[in-house]
Amino acid sequence: MASRNGPCHVVTTKRVVGDKVYTTTLLRRTYREDGKVKNETLANLSHLPAPILEVVKAGMSGQAVGVLSQDLACVRSLPHGHVAAVVGTMRACGLTALLGSRRTRERDLMEALIAHRLISPGSKLSLSRALSPETATSTLGEVLGVSGATEDELYEAMDALLSRQEKIEKALAQRHLQDGTLVLYDVSSSYYTGEHCELVRYGHNRDGKKRFPQIVYGLLCASDGCPVAIEVFEGNTADPTTLSSQIQKLRERFGLARVVLVTDRGILTQVQIDKVREIPGFDWITALRSPSIAKLRDQGRIPASLFDAKNLAEITSPDYPGERLIVCRNPVLASRRAWKREELLAATEKDLEKIAQAVRRAKNPLRGKDKIALRVGKGIDKHHVGKHFDLTFEDDSFSWTRNEEKIREEASLDGLYVIRTSLSQEILGPEKTVGAYKSLAQVERAFRSIKTVDLEIRPIYHRMTDRVKSHVFLCMLAYYVEWQMKQKLAPLLFAEEDREGADRERPDIVSPAVPSEAARKKASSRRTEANLPLQTFGGLIEDLGTLVKNVMQAGKDESARFSISTTSTPFQKKALELLGVGANL
Repeated sequence: MASRNGPCHVVTTKRVVGDKVYTTTLLRRTYREDGKVKNETLANLSHLPAPILEVVKAGMSGQAVGVLSQDLACVRSLPHGHVAAVVGTMRACGLTALLGSRRTRERDLMEALIAHRLISPGSKLSLSRALSPETATSTLGEVLGVSGATEDELYEAMDALLSRQEKIEKALAQRHLQDGTLVLYDVSSSYYTGEHCELVRYGHNRDGKKRFPQIVYGLLCASDGCPVAIEVFEGNTADPTTLSSQIQKLRERFGLARVVLVTDRGILTQVQIDKVREIPGFDWITALRSPSIAKLRDQGRIPASLFDAKNLAEITSPDYPGERLIVCRNPVLASRRAWKREELLAATEKDLEKIAQAVRRAKNPLRGKDKIALRVGKGIDKHHVGKHFDLTFEDDSFSWTRNEEKIREEASLDGLYVIRTSLSQEILGPEKTVGAYKSLAQVERAFRSIKTVDLEIRPIYHRMTDRVKSHVFLCMLAYYVEWQMKQKLAPLLFAEEDREGADRERPDIVSPAVPSEAARKKASSRRTEANLPLQTFGGLIEDLGTLVKNVMQAGKDESARFSISTTSTPFQKKALELLGVGANL
């Protein structure tokens, strides 16, 4: 009988090959088998620092090895959990492979650029500092092997990333888009704070920074909101003019023969629709502008009785041959707009009353029809409801009244919107058509994340056009990783997991979305079913960052350093488990 419960000991052997001496340190166990003494190797300890080996030898021989706090010191702690989560997701979803078929320093730097945008958004200078061994703020440089990367190297990696944009976007399209699929497209802009970029122009500034020039960019997404491609335009580019390049991209670069393009009413204008009609296999879903809806109302095609049974109905109009029009009425939105209009009217009347008081005052009154009109003209449309007032000017008086007829005309459109599509009812029913148009909210969600919530595309300081384009593409890829992470981490986030349950709770597709019972329970308790705390995505990344790698040193010998990771909390363990990555990445 063999018994392998014998004592353990450390053995060091030396082997001479030529002029070199190779030393091997092994942990072995001695046992007896059939009356013979044998040795079993348990581990190779050659990689351990000499001071640690001495501690192991002492422990194996039964000696006291001292108090840990006296023998070891924690010389540094680096946040690691968020790095493991983001880099692990990039590799698991295949994005790393799209950056380069084999590992190179250039690919590692691209990974670092994308991961840093999710972990701690900042400039390339801040990233170079975060990767420096002296000023590292995480284990990102160590995990990707790019510690000490310079700012110039990062800019070169940005240039390389831009050169691969078409190839990467084509691969993403092959994964997430198929013939006949819905493709979501929308446009946004970001203000620019750098200098001399050729793309920068003054235009319609969505950020409310009218004093700053801007760039415009259009984002293509799959029907589930997964980003596929992004393109940057000059800052004064009108939204409709961005569409032609997207159609060309879908047809030629992505090779799609049949596409249903879902986009906003401000992009797919009648001029653009006439162009799309000429493309075989291309259909669209968009909406009408308010003047067009008012025209349908005036033609008697949207009577109030249309919504007696439900909140949507299909109509036809000779102005839109070969198209379906789906009229929707959202009563919640209607009441909200009525309340808002009354608030704006009251605020405008308050401003007008101040001018009237200036005309009526005894001391130094405002006089002259032209002067009074000039004062009124400066502020009458401050709240965008000046069209609803009739104004009367005299040299020594001023009065106004509400134009109730215009107000009633506008109120008749409260809560109304009209979806227009070239798809037949057999292909896509009215409810699903409205749902497809509403899915544009996912692109808007992507813009919010890219611009403010998580990735912070602004401020943009790059001077060169290609660097600006690369910066925007980099942010899109970071959102692609975030999107992948959110799908897997939904049980730990304030996210809807039971889509079918939420749809059952909703009276109809026109009504505002209603959370499912499971989502309401999560929001109320702020805990998961396993009693773990719920987090926002940003809060989760921050929480994972508290899982750190401690750099330990034995004595005063700097060569005797090794790393020990902190133990994962139940929340961190579950997050990494859902992502399918390990903390020891």
